[in-house]
Amino acid sequence: MSDASPWTALADPNRRAIVALLLERPRPVGEIVEACGLSQPSTSKHLRVLRDAGLVRVRQDAQRRVYALDPAPIAELDAWLSPYRKLWNESLDALGRRLDGAAGESSDQPDEPSPKD
Repeated sequence: MSDASPWTALADPNRRAIVALLLERPRPVGEIVEACGLSQPSTSKHLRVLRDAGLVRVRQDAQRRVYALDPAPIAELDAWLSPYRKLWNESLDALGRRLDGAAGESSDQPDEPSPKD
């Protein structure tokens, strides 16, 4: 394994697209190539970076190589991000209060008559 980090590996949008595909289920290389619209050599390079970072595993299935996500590094990223969620939640809560206040101000205007049944 090289010193590639999951953060570095996921910095590339093509690799994030591959990870998103593998989130659904393990896939052979040919299917990843087709879904991502990349060349086979380019896809293989991206898969090698993801494998070196520990984000994916590969197994041989007859003549095919099938790639799957390895959840351990994703869990490590999630654990690192956990303290920052509090900041995001506080900001989103403040935005929600502001939007609720703005909606309350606009509800001071008279309601339109409702249609009769």
